[in-house]
Amino acid sequence: MASDANRPSDSSGSSRDEIRAIRLQKVEDLKQLGLNPYAYRWEITHHAAELQEKYTDIVAGQEVETEVSLAGRILARRVFGKLAFFTLQDETGLIQLYLDKKEIASGMAETDADAFEHLKSLTDVGDIIGVKGIIKRTEKGELSVKVREYALLTKSLLPLPDKWHGLTDVAKRYRQRYVDLIVNPEVRDTFRKRALITASIRRYLDQQGFIEIETPVLQTEAGGADARPFITYHNTLDMQLYLRIATELHLKRLIVGGFEKVFEMGRIFRNEGISTKHNPEFTSIEVYQAYADYSDMMDLTETIIATAAKDVLGTLQITYQGETIDLTPPWRRITMHEAVQEKTGVDFSQFTVLEEAKAAAKAAGLTGVDDCDSIGRLLNEGFEQAVEETLIQPTFIIDYPVEISPLAKPHRSKPGLVERFEMFIVGRETANSFSELTDPIDQRQRLELQAAKKAAGDLEAHSVDEDFLTALEYGMPPTGGLGIGIDRLVMLLTDCASIRDAIAFPLLKPEKMDTAADQAAP
Repeated sequence: MASDANRPSDSSGSSRDEIRAIRLQKVEDLKQLGLNPYAYRWEITHHAAELQEKYTDIVAGQEVETEVSLAGRILARRVFGKLAFFTLQDETGLIQLYLDKKEIASGMAETDADAFEHLKSLTDVGDIIGVKGIIKRTEKGELSVKVREYALLTKSLLPLPDKWHGLTDVAKRYRQRYVDLIVNPEVRDTFRKRALITASIRRYLDQQGFIEIETPVLQTEAGGADARPFITYHNTLDMQLYLRIATELHLKRLIVGGFEKVFEMGRIFRNEGISTKHNPEFTSIEVYQAYADYSDMMDLTETIIATAAKDVLGTLQITYQGETIDLTPPWRRITMHEAVQEKTGVDFSQFTVLEEAKAAAKAAGLTGVDDCDSIGRLLNEGFEQAVEETLIQPTFIIDYPVEISPLAKPHRSKPGLVERFEMFIVGRETANSFSELTDPIDQRQRLELQAAKKAAGDLEAHSVDEDFLTALEYGMPPTGGLGIGIDRLVMLLTDCASIRDAIAFPLLKPEKMDTAADQAAP
């Protein structure tokens, strides 16, 4: 039998505006019939995935007389005279609706004598409906809800993409995430897993005696990282403020105040570039533990990430972009000097003269070395160029140059280095940790160096935070600090190639700005 067309039709040749006009007319038609196209509520007893699991064993042609009630969006509709089949999607998945004119006429005789005809002519793909009925497996083997009653809950005015199972325009997916979520179930799965990952981390830290305390987003001094801040202004107080670039300095104040285990998971804002690895606002967790050092934080990092993977994925053997990753602790630990020497053949620890180190770096093929003003920065340049992208399996790079670590404690046995690690996996930094600097005099000197760089035009350097230094002078116990990039961790555990796939609403230029830029391009 041929399918009946909608009257009037959402034909594939119609423009978006034409389809919207047709659907607006249907809204008016519904109102004229005394039917509300935008309902107030619907009582739900079951969800699609629950029904698919519960009734997996019933055979073709079998019906189960238990009434079910569910609601969701129409993703497909096929109408054949007195019989129709809709595909309904709710938050958990898909189920077929079996719509028989006789059954619906019987179930809805008192509320809408022409309910089946209205279903045929006034509903569209994209509409949200509620249904009540019984479970039936069709002769073709499709588990279905045999509908006895239905109600249009929300009339959709705009069409879904032509192929509802695939919205492929990447920019449009990010810009209209709500459509992306409707038509790409794997995207919903990513954000569901993201919620489970963050819940797992919080639950584990809670079990270990850590407490979460919120710190200010608006700050009078940007600090805790080398990053360019966003600047804003408070009218009543007549003062310039910064969106935080880290939660570090306020969480450390809490350690000074007597808390021994604190953390915060929240948004961080950095006025920097955008790439597959960077978004100007992102989520991180920072954890501080009194009487601990960076070795303790390595153990904590392994456990947090392995626990989240086990809780959410059920395994420590994961696949990322085709690469098998083993998250089983313990992970490899190697110093930055050793890692750079492995890849370049240069042992930067043997140099005391910067020019000699630069010559060796150039001979090893490193670029941009003339801009490095110390051997420590040269070492870091060698790491970023030769090592970072090769670290596929989880690896702790430990013992960093003091020049690039202004908040870390000097290494207890290696002059010129600090007790710091970064954890790399699939070529990306995912965690950062210090044995925290607790000497207020040393800390002042390092912050003053940062302030001098800011005065010289370094947009990522910051002023001296006098209140933080005052806090340190009251005394902070030995402390281990840890930061983990939640977005990058979600990317890893959900196999997302881009950070934009792990953030529900990534920052994008408005479409008009993109269009103007395209037109201006040569």
